[in-house]
This record gives sequence, C-alpha cells and structure tokens, in this order.
Amino acid sequence: MFIDTHCHLTDDYCSDGDSIDVIARAVDAGVGVMICPTADPDDIPKAIRLADRHDNIYCTIGIHPEYAPTNAYEHLMDNVLKHPKVVGVGEIGLDYHYDSDNKKQQIELFEQQLDIAKKYALPVAIHTRDAEEDTANILTGDVRGVMHCYTSSWDLAKKMLDRGFFFSASGILTFKNAAEIRETFAKIPNDRIVIETDAPYCAPVPYRGKTCEPAMVIETARVLAQIKDLQLGQLESILTENVKRLYPKCHVN
Repeated sequence: MFIDTHCHLTDDYCSDGDSIDVIARAVDAGVGVMICPTADPDDIPKAIRLADRHDNIYCTIGIHPEYAPTNAYEHLMDNVLKHPKVVGVGEIGLDYHYDSDNKKQQIELFEQQLDIAKKYALPVAIHTRDAEEDTANILTGDVRGVMHCYTSSWDLAKKMLDRGFFFSASGILTFKNAAEIRETFAKIPNDRIVIETDAPYCAPVPYRGKTCEPAMVIETARVLAQIKDLQLGQLESILTENVKRLYPKCHVN
C-alpha cells in the first residue's frame, strides 16, 4: 500500500460528485491512504467532512501563503486541531515566486501557524518557493514536519535534515528537466522520504499535462525506487514506516 501524503481533495476536480471515483481509482492503483491538506481557509470544513466520510482519508489543516494577510487564529481553532483525523498543520509557509511585496504578511501568517502547531504538538507541512533563506531562518528546529513537494536546493535540505524534517517527492521528480531534484533525493536518507501527488498539480510522467490524481503517485514511487536502488516493494515498506513517524495520528498498517 502506498500513501499519498499531500493531495488536494477539496479542489474542483474532486468535487462531492467526483471524489468517490477519484478515491476508488486511487485504491485500485494501490494507494491505500490519502492525506488532504488545505490551502484556502474555506476548504477547512470541506477537508474535515471528507475525512469523516472515508476511513482512508486524513487531513492537514493550514492556510497557504497566497492567502496572506489572514488571521490563522480565526480558522485553526481548538475543535479543528483536536479532530482525530487532523494529523498536522499544513500546507503553510512562504512563496515569493509571484509576489514578494507581501513578505511581512506571509511571514506573520507562517509564524502564527507554527505557534499553533507547537501548541497542539502537531507536525507541519511546509510550502517554500523562492524563499529558502526566510524559510530556514524561521524553521529553527522547534517544530517537526515535512518539506512538501520538495524542489529546493540540497543546501536547504541539509539544514532541514539537521532539524528533523522529512522530504516529500512529487511528480516533478519524474520530469525530464528534474535531474537536480533527483540528485537531491538520492542524497536524502531513506528514513526521511515520503511521496505525494500534490493533486491536481504536478502530474508525473507519463501523465504530464493532465489533471493529477492520487492514483498517479505510483509513478513517482517507481522513479524514487530507481533513484534509491530499491525494489518497489522495499520502498513501499520504507515509506509506510516514514509516514507513521511523520504523522503519528495517521493510522496505517
């Protein structure tokens, strides 16, 4: 059984009418558990409802930096963070790729959510894009979690390894122009890796250009197994154990 540790099951491609089919295709492909993050505050109740309806779906609750300025304390409340299917806080972080004029607001939102994660002893799912320096300066080691859809440098990876973080490989790992990312994942210890689709984004080869679904995480696993010189079954066992350590509230066999 593979685990998609980050798939946006509240997005339009997976509306209430389609989510059952998307989940069924994932299970048929050997993806037994899916973890649904939130980005938009409006998605928080949707993610929890979805997790409540399906035994094999969990969620991480957070606000993406694109929604800065937002007051995280208004959305990440006690009844949400203590929900049994909420396994972490995410996705949260910094993104200066399209707009760096609101750095201050992004950092404030990020730090609010890190404080919340610490209060509830939950791991975090970190989004960082064109913001390595600030990300490293803020994540000083007093929280643990995963660098989601990791495409940043080996330099940042070394720092975050020292601070106890996991690293998630997405479909980008399979892209022809992703040699540097594959080199980075070759260096990351086996006990610090997980995989994801980031559906509906980043569909792996041979599905590139199509809407990504959790079922496609298998293609990323195949490439990661090659990089790590492992049989697919060996990688499957390693990833399952890693998810148990990353997200202790996520019950997987």
